[in-house]
Amino acid sequence: MKKLRQISVIGLGLLGSSVTLTISRSLAGVKTVGYSHRGVTREKARQLGVVDEVCDDIETCVREADMVILATPVCTFEGIFREIAPALPDGAIVTDVGSVKVLPHRWAERTLSRKIYYVGSHPIAGSEKRGVEFGRDDLFANSRCIVTKSGRTNAAALGRVRRFWQDLGCSVNVMTPAEHDRIFGRVSHVPHVTAVALVNAGDSEELKYAGKGFIDTSRVASGPANVWTDILMTNAENISRGIDAVIRELNRIQRAVLNKDAKAVERILSEAGAKRAALIKYKVKNKELL
Repeated sequence: MKKLRQISVIGLGLLGSSVTLTISRSLAGVKTVGYSHRGVTREKARQLGVVDEVCDDIETCVREADMVILATPVCTFEGIFREIAPALPDGAIVTDVGSVKVLPHRWAERTLSRKIYYVGSHPIAGSEKRGVEFGRDDLFANSRCIVTKSGRTNAAALGRVRRFWQDLGCSVNVMTPAEHDRIFGRVSHVPHVTAVALVNAGDSEELKYAGKGFIDTSRVASGPANVWTDILMTNAENISRGIDAVIRELNRIQRAVLNKDAKAVERILSEAGAKRAALIKYKVKNKELL
């Protein structure tokens, strides 16, 4: 593997700009080059100085890259792979920050040459905000990043991508794309859908009386609709199974409440409280919550 001299980021929203800012802080001597399909975003990126160089076309952005990071909605990946494939130098690593991994691996294997090394990445960091102006150079500090590998993944490229995210402040886990999509369907995608359903189930006037608990519970429903549409479309089966599991739990609570079975209700609530307490303890111990 060549030394990282240039990292090109395609997509300069919250995650893309946070990647370039963190690279500038953490990786001395590495040049960052960025591209966004929207001219207004490219101009903002120049004004804010979130990247060393902003390109007006995607081929120029990747032509001298040692690593390319896609920070765009998941369903754009296949088209971007096709666009950049002819311009990528041999030995370049391509990765991403997407929340779904099975399809990107499949698209990369179908589109990129064997001299280009794709490794999936999913940093567990971000917020409901979007846009280049929200980029931060500490977004990945004490975060977890999942790196995914298939049977065709180059071992040296995998190691380079793993080290890259560690240098940006993440603890890294490696897993298969299928394992990733199953886990994050449950712990990320279904919670988003549940928050959306909670908000949409409420009456607009009644919601004005909601307190902080409702605001906290529904926060992720403010995420960008286009990004989350792509996630739901590309991990549909895992998400559907997760929704079924949530429905079963809601039905269990509903039965206990309608039967006025106070012991059953308390048992269900206590079970959830204990599981969440154990989760918080684990996250604090591993410095994922401060």
